[in-house]
Amino acid sequence: MKTRKAVIADTKEIQKLINEFARKEQMIPRAINELYENIRDFVIAEEDGAVKGVCALHVLWEDLAEVRSLAVRKEYQMLGIGKQMVKRCLSEAKALGIKRVFALTYQPLFFKKLGFADTDKASLPQKIWGDCVRCPKFPECDEHALIIHL
Repeated sequence: MKTRKAVIADTKEIQKLINEFARKEQMIPRAINELYENIRDFVIAEEDGAVKGVCALHVLWEDLAEVRSLAVRKEYQMLGIGKQMVKRCLSEAKALGIKRVFALTYQPLFFKKLGFADTDKASLPQKIWGDCVRCPKFPECDEHALIIHL
């Protein structure tokens, strides 16, 4: 399994995978135009040319970014693919000079194993007023907020 930066040709597969998880209320759905606009945020995991996982690093502020839209096809979960993509995103954040990276997740243990720690959602105002207001669960979010300092 290799990871690489996403390209335009990956966009429809990225949307398909993300929205599959969104239908299960495990993440925010993404419109195709939003994915095209943010395609440079995405890393994909592929095998034999097929997308098996996706993850994005989205910069929110001068010192803050989010790991988001982490999704791995069910049959490929628990193989280290998510970990590999998140580590690639963290390396990119470090190279950009980002000091803090957070995640909102239903899988806090996964992120804690990568060095993230619990944080208060209120400490992330850029996120709350960006994507969260579009979420059907807002303001009653039941995701866990975690952060890592690079």
